[in-house]
Amino acid sequence: MIPFAPSAPSTLGVEWELALVDAQTQELCSRAQEVLALVQQKNPELLDSAQGPHLTGEFLDNTLELVTGVCTTVAEAIEQLRQGALALQQITDELGIEFFSAGTHPFSRSLDQPVASKERYLKMLDRTQYWGRQMVIYGVHVHVGVNSRDKALPIIDGLTTYYPHLLALSASSPFWEGVDTGYASQRALMFQQLPTAGLPFHFESWEDYEDYLQDMLHTGVIDDPSENRWDIRPVPHYGTVEMRICDGLSSLKDIAAIAALTQCLVESFSRKLDKGERIEALKPWHVQENKWRAARYGLDAIIIQNNRNDERHIQEDLQELIDRLYPIAHDLGCTEELKHLETIISSGGNSARQRHVAQSSGGNLRAVVKDLVAQRIRDSASGGIQA
Repeated sequence: MIPFAPSAPSTLGVEWELALVDAQTQELCSRAQEVLALVQQKNPELLDSAQGPHLTGEFLDNTLELVTGVCTTVAEAIEQLRQGALALQQITDELGIEFFSAGTHPFSRSLDQPVASKERYLKMLDRTQYWGRQMVIYGVHVHVGVNSRDKALPIIDGLTTYYPHLLALSASSPFWEGVDTGYASQRALMFQQLPTAGLPFHFESWEDYEDYLQDMLHTGVIDDPSENRWDIRPVPHYGTVEMRICDGLSSLKDIAAIAALTQCLVESFSRKLDKGERIEALKPWHVQENKWRAARYGLDAIIIQNNRNDERHIQEDLQELIDRLYPIAHDLGCTEELKHLETIISSGGNSARQRHVAQSSGGNLRAVVKDLVAQRIRDSASGGIQA
């Protein structure tokens, strides 16, 4: 039996994966351990998860992750990320390093990036080989508290229906090793190559989910439930549903909007379940196709809305969704953050911005990295909360 620790409804935490780059060349630089050592010396509270926002290492030595504490509102979570980014920048400035977040780095080669020397990472790399070495990708994850174990899997079904909306809004990885892939999110299709990563399965009961995990553990597919790396998954230890769909984003305003959408969706599903209503799971082949369409076309995608095979342009569906969620956003105190989704939609999203910056600079992808860094610095300085 896997116990589920109920959380206060719709509390949230945000995880922000950051890429370290050389301030002169904009190439990825594998200096995470050096940064962490200097943080330990000068700002050790930033490494203490018990005190709220904290910094950790990740799979690659070019990556750090800022993680919030348990927050009540989106604004609180974003302020924690902002403060963490400012504290981190004081350290990286001393070392000639910048940092940003996007689904991928536009031009650095994946095979040149060393993996952090931790047993769990090295074991995964030994198993996954070439595909594991391709995982030079960065994301934004949002945990939302769920007050009942029996709600977790239906809420995952509900979020899966809105998978393309979350991916299209966050898509920020059009470039890979110097090539325009033609996709809005290269990261989404790269990450699903890992064992147990990708779309979640549908289960009728928590016991069915426990049986699945037991099968995975018994057959050696995973050694721990945390190695189940679905794009949306329950996290029983925290009592949350974790949304892991999104590409990394350098703009705190954009992260706030994504966090608000996730929080509002989870709350809407929770209320529906409290009324005794059922959340219909979208057919798995529809979910798979929607993921591909969002990864390929971003905010220009036409998505499958329901099991009746109705289709609609994602921007129209998003606007209707935003309008429908405003009352919940008001209750949760995130109306301004949710409204910023409209700005993302009208701009075409970060993948379109990266392509525009590249085109405007004659194909210079270093300019794209500089712009991503500038977005992060601007929003960190301003607070990144107001739309």
